Amino acid sequence: MTVSPEGLSLAAEFPDASREQWQRLVEGVLRKSGKQDVAGAQAEDALATKLEDGLTARPLYTAEDAPDGAGYPGFPPFVRGGRPQGSAVAGWDVRQRHAHPDPQAANEAVLADLEHGVSSLWLELGRTGAPVEALPELLRGVYLDLAAVVLDAGADFPAAAERLLALYQERGVPAEAATGSLGADPLGLLARTGDDTATTERLAAAAALAARLHDGWPGLRAITVDALPYHEAGASPAQELGCALATGVAYLRELTAAGLSVDAAAAQLEFRLAAGADQFLTIAVFRAARRLWSRVAEACGVSPQAAAQRQHAVTSTVMMTERDPWVNMLRTTVACLAAGVGGADAVTVLPFDSALGLPDAFARRIARNTQAILLEESHLARVIDPAGGSWYVERLTDELARAAWSWFQEIERAGGQRAALTSGLVADRIGDTWARRSTALARRREPITGVSEFPNLGEQPLVRAAAPARPTGGLPRVRRAEAYEALRTRSDRHLAATGARPRVFLAALGPAAAHTARLTFTANLLQAGGIETVVGQGTDPAALAEAFTASGAGPAALCSADALYEEHAEPVAAALKAAGATRLLLAGRPAADREPGYRQAGVDEFVSAGGDAVALLTSLLDLIGVAR
Repeated sequence: MTVSPEGLSLAAEFPDASREQWQRLVEGVLRKSGKQDVAGAQAEDALATKLEDGLTARPLYTAEDAPDGAGYPGFPPFVRGGRPQGSAVAGWDVRQRHAHPDPQAANEAVLADLEHGVSSLWLELGRTGAPVEALPELLRGVYLDLAAVVLDAGADFPAAAERLLALYQERGVPAEAATGSLGADPLGLLARTGDDTATTERLAAAAALAARLHDGWPGLRAITVDALPYHEAGASPAQELGCALATGVAYLRELTAAGLSVDAAAAQLEFRLAAGADQFLTIAVFRAARRLWSRVAEACGVSPQAAAQRQHAVTSTVMMTERDPWVNMLRTTVACLAAGVGGADAVTVLPFDSALGLPDAFARRIARNTQAILLEESHLARVIDPAGGSWYVERLTDELARAAWSWFQEIERAGGQRAALTSGLVADRIGDTWARRSTALARRREPITGVSEFPNLGEQPLVRAAAPARPTGGLPRVRRAEAYEALRTRSDRHLAATGARPRVFLAALGPAAAHTARLTFTANLLQAGGIETVVGQGTDPAALAEAFTASGAGPAALCSADALYEEHAEPVAAALKAAGATRLLLAGRPAADREPGYRQAGVDEFVSAGGDAVALLTSLLDLIGVAR
């Protein structure tokens, strides 16, 4: 109930609506759509959306759905933020990633970023970036007492750490002014490479590095708990969080065994998590991650002052596309917003062309400006935990945390994260998750704008210099769009070799009002696989057969409303088959009593929403003779 400053109750004459009243209204709507047997809670269930990890997004949330225990910002369980003031003082840390192998080019990009609003640097070194020994050149002109530096050097982390610490000393940077992370992550490297031969030595080196920083470098952290290897292999949010939690626990054990107190060990960790384009789920990921780590810290005896999780959010590579990459700007904007609202301490927005290779200056500018607009114009960081109090977000946070905790416990029962990686438990479980998601992507139940939906065959491809090769041998790297993009690549090669794309003739039966919906659906579907469409309109079988022959296409498809199919589909199908159609599709799913007649007339397959688009497109390209 809203009360004005003068004490006037604005809602006094309106009684509170009950959940049952809402359900009855939904029942009425559902009955109009043909669902006569849905009543009460079933009406609410009919509008619910199933998410990964057994989670469900409900159509309605009320105060009775909100779980207890979110606490206050800056206090355990840290659901509402790791600091009492959130990001309200200075905003979150705008962290830009740099992986150019040429130190001079990388330095130019670094200086441009720092000049235009970036506050910290994430540097790929070694085999995935610039040489470790070139670190001074890469950081030439950088005020190291102002800009935090985060290293990511894989197996070369000891050498990279030594070089950075030496550079601080060479430039006279006080130890207390050096900030960032040295990026040691032996278990993350194991996940990337599958090579366990040197993990024990690397864990010992990471622990020694952490002890050294604890003794003299208070602003630096030694270890990154990188959950990106799991996310990039196709893990669900709960699997990503569970793996991160198990990795963090493994590092706590190593560091305390090396002599650090549990508080000092916790202070050496930074967690790196992916931010996706599902806004509310991403918000829940960062809130749940803090809650989970708070529970671990409590169980391990970490004091409340040292128990807050330091979080680095990185926009997801899984959601990025090579085709129509401009849409990636929208994806990363939503992901950045969600990470900021979720309370991440540092955010990296990957440039929109990062799936194509090394990003150019324009793409880096857009990436940093995305954060600048959200921080400086939208003032997103001025509110502490802006999603707090949303019954949906609070419930989703709670359910996600419970699912992640269950997976974490399973990993611990298997012997911990290292054992779970080497035994194949993590790979198998994530592989199963990605297989299910791949099915949804193939059936376009999870649409990809610009790729599986609204593709543009005439787009001019962006060309970027190749990025350094990433480590292989461990968990795979996947992207949502890769199956469709492989089909488009086949089409491009066919165009280059023959001068024409593969094509399918669409017979649009009857007036536009009858055929437009299914014609648009079919054309969109075919173009997702790089197949052009040639449209012939009318109902005269002979005229459509002539138009088909003139099109030069092999396969054909009928597109219209069911009523028009009943009258015209069979004679047109027979005419197209007689004219040489190698495969005949019909858009829609006819009644069971009509299907035999259509098949007898020559229809080979019925195409409708929810079908396996990747399988259909692959078979069509094979039939047309497009090389794999």
